[in-house]
Amino acid sequence: MAAKKTGPAWSDVKGKLVNFDREGLLDLVHDLYAANKDNQIFLHARFNLGGDVLKPYKAIISRWLWPDILKNQDYSVAKAKKAISDYKKAIGQAEGLAELMVHYCECVTGFSSNIGIEDESYLDALVRMFEQALKAIAALPETQRDPLWMRLDGVRRASHDNLGYGVSEDMDDLLAEYRVAG
Repeated sequence: MAAKKTGPAWSDVKGKLVNFDREGLLDLVHDLYAANKDNQIFLHARFNLGGDVLKPYKAIISRWLWPDILKNQDYSVAKAKKAISDYKKAIGQAEGLAELMVHYCECVTGFSSNIGIEDESYLDALVRMFEQALKAIAALPETQRDPLWMRLDGVRRASHDNLGYGVSEDMDDLLAEYRVAG
């Protein structure tokens, strides 16, 4: 019995691309660029265009982790994490990934402190990202670590005053573990 095909896959697209000439590929990329803002952000990052390639990713993270409640905006961990994943696919530089992860932690802590979020899954996601950020920072060259360590320590300190669910204790343990290992 043959496996049931669920729909087109990358291999199907790749097979079609083989027939494109240079101009056809440029037209296709242009159409993708014009199709949506995410594609533009991706290409700008991939080709290091427009100055700070992290800025649009940080804006997305900020929007979804520190929403404007006066405009009835909601928060979304998944959409904020997607920005980090999209950056990783576009360019994936280790220092940029660490920066986005630290920014994520700062946004959650700031928003939670200001609004008093009591969403356990939102705060659990913070602890998981805090650990990912620590791992990312530990993998950086030593000369790049200190500013990011200091910012994460600020997140940890802020969590002591404002966050429940054992967040600050988890952060204390993780920071001690990774600072020793790093």
